Amino acid sequence: MRSLDSIFDLARDGRKTMNPYCTLAKKSIDYYFKTGKIMEEPKDLPSEMKDKKAGVFVTLKHGKELRGCIGTFLPTQKSVAKEIIENAVAAATRDNRFLPITKEELPELSYEVSILSPPKPVKDTKKLDPKKYGIIIKCEDGRTGLLLPDLEGVDTVEKQILIACQKGAINPLTDKISIFCFTVKKYSS
Repeated sequence: MRSLDSIFDLARDGRKTMNPYCTLAKKSIDYYFKTGKIMEEPKDLPSEMKDKKAGVFVTLKHGKELRGCIGTFLPTQKSVAKEIIENAVAAATRDNRFLPITKEELPELSYEVSILSPPKPVKDTKKLDPKKYGIIIKCEDGRTGLLLPDLEGVDTVEKQILIACQKGAINPLTDKISIFCFTVKKYSS
């Protein structure tokens, strides 16, 4: 069995060492490109990655350009690690806003992993802060829009709600909506 250091050998992006969350996202995508398969959860992981469940978003950028972002706001896998593995590959290959990542892009990608708190209902939008809270907008018919917190250009609650509604094809003027908020722990490469 390999040691934690060998699983998370100090991955370099040319300037700094990646944290274990982003390293796992990178290794997941690299493994997928080499084998065409989703990798198994490594055995030697920190307990907060293998014993905890949470919603996870993985964001990929090439330079400053967004190349993929896929996630879950509630856990769908047995651990945070497995959630990262699944969502990293999905962000690289199945974000329908972008062409899939190419093998040539892999060395140039940067990674961001957001671990979400459980969503809580919002009773008063005046208590929201788009820098601190992400939001989920839900309709009675199941349509859902989500926006992570602290996004560039999203400076007001109104703008945050509007963008989340657009992502879910929701009309906030005619659809009956529920709003939920969550926080994230963000890890970047």
